[in-house]
Amino acid sequence: MSTPQHKIGSGFGARSTADDVLHGIDLSGQLAIVTGGYSGLGLATTRALTRAGAHVVVPARRVGPASQAVEGIDGAEVDELDLSDLGSVRAFAERFLATGRSAEIVINSAGIMACPETRVGPGWEAQFATNHLGHYALVNLLWPAIARGRGRVVSVSSAGHRRTGIRWDDVHFEHDYDKWVAYGQSKTANVLFAVHLDRLARDQGVRAFALHPGGILTPLQRHLAKEEMVAAGWIDEEGNPVEPSFKTPEQGAATQVWAATSPQLAGMGGVYCEDCDIAEVTSAAARSGVRDHAVDPEQAARLWALSAELTGIDAFTAP
Repeated sequence: MSTPQHKIGSGFGARSTADDVLHGIDLSGQLAIVTGGYSGLGLATTRALTRAGAHVVVPARRVGPASQAVEGIDGAEVDELDLSDLGSVRAFAERFLATGRSAEIVINSAGIMACPETRVGPGWEAQFATNHLGHYALVNLLWPAIARGRGRVVSVSSAGHRRTGIRWDDVHFEHDYDKWVAYGQSKTANVLFAVHLDRLARDQGVRAFALHPGGILTPLQRHLAKEEMVAAGWIDEEGNPVEPSFKTPEQGAATQVWAATSPQLAGMGGVYCEDCDIAEVTSAAARSGVRDHAVDPEQAARLWALSAELTGIDAFTAP
């Protein structure tokens, strides 16, 4: 399998911050949509993009807390969106399209991780539905605005994609639910989504990227018991981080901001990034890079077709 997955030597790295990668970049007049943009690395992303001049729309399931979180950030607005509910996704998209605005940047940053077995919608597994299908539907429903913006769509994945490919025979874990395997499948889906979206959208001037932001202690860990995180070596008994590779939210936001804005990526797309560079395809033994199952174009096309079938939404197929 040929792949464009090769480092480009960006000059940034694991400790670069979102402000570092935006240095000298003026986003005035551009609009960004950042799901999850009111918490953790999503909030750090919102702050960095607005400081660079962008107007940021923050779709949020909990509008009240989101509004409080972005209060005082000039250029940020909040609207309601529940990614696990296709009706909510459609309603948000309709409200946004009705404004006539374009979207130059879309960062799909919201997500859930390692939750107890949960069913949403027509019985969909919650992590696959929220992390992948909700974002798939959102981008397709917003496509007129994204196409006008001729910018970038960024899919926030995770090193968790290394756990598994897509379980084609049981994507909704109707049997043998495992919270970490389900999370890994949803993160593989995030990468495959970017691979195929880039293939479909590049001729219209839109490019897509996926990425691993790094390990960061944020509300994403809300479903994990302290004992589980202590056993994993992430925190000590007092709750202090002890994993040396963990990043701050500002460092964690850097790769998605870089993927969304960097002129170094002009003419590129459909790749998975980490530590503010394009990642290499690596073997199962490696602790970095992207696995080949997540950047396989045939798997990406298959997932797109499945997602279109499940949601009934596909902006690239004539009705």
